[in-house]
Amino acid sequence: MNSVNTNVGAMVALQNLNMTQADLATTQGRINTGKRINSAKDNGAIWAIAQNQRATSRSLDAVRESLQRASSTVDVAISAGETVSDLLLQMKEKALAAADASLDANSRTALNEDFKALRDQVAKAVSNADFNGINMVKGTGGVSIAALANADATSKITVGAQSLALGGANVTVAATGSIGTITLATAMIATVNSSIVNVSTALSKLGTGSKSLNSHMNFINKLQDSIDAGIGNLVDADLAKESARLQALQTKQQLGIQALSIANQSPQSLLALFR
Repeated sequence: MNSVNTNVGAMVALQNLNMTQADLATTQGRINTGKRINSAKDNGAIWAIAQNQRATSRSLDAVRESLQRASSTVDVAISAGETVSDLLLQMKEKALAAADASLDANSRTALNEDFKALRDQVAKAVSNADFNGINMVKGTGGVSIAALANADATSKITVGAQSLALGGANVTVAATGSIGTITLATAMIATVNSSIVNVSTALSKLGTGSKSLNSHMNFINKLQDSIDAGIGNLVDADLAKESARLQALQTKQQLGIQALSIANQSPQSLLALFR
């Protein structure tokens, strides 16, 4: 039926054109954002999964920062421990020299002053081994490190404090220790020897802890990269396909406009019937 009131052909052409334009807007949005799913209305289930994975990735940022702080703190403690170990070696040398019975009083005094200066440097190295307000090698004030190990904060990597203070469990040289006499020098040799062994053991524990932190940080970096890649697989657009689709839709849009124009002209053909 031909009618000037109802143009079915124009309605169909308009519906098709509207669908094409909607598809075109979607494709342009994907090209603009680089994402196939940019909001919950695109695909609610996939968007929710991706959003949860983004939360995990952001949480791993905090884990990585915690591991980095802990690693730096342990590295500072190790540096202090290595300094203390080197000072103990020099102190042993001074104690051995002072144990020589043939030394005169002036030489013995000079050696004792050198020994006390080295002893005081041990105390300074220990007291200055702070990072972010944490010192792992102090005596009673030493703080163990517990870094985050997962995104839920339910697991941690702990590195225990190692006291390197004078007169402590590891450095058994007293804060007032000296080698002013042969007897004191002889006794100090054994004390320094045991301190060297103890400090080496403490440094070994700190080194193992530092290695654990660095190893776990590498794992966290790889895990985060894998999660980010997975998010991309879920929501990122294939721009090569979208570019091809864009050209096809633009052509389809032009054809739709042409079809609508032709359909709108059909009522005018009825005028010929009344001539």
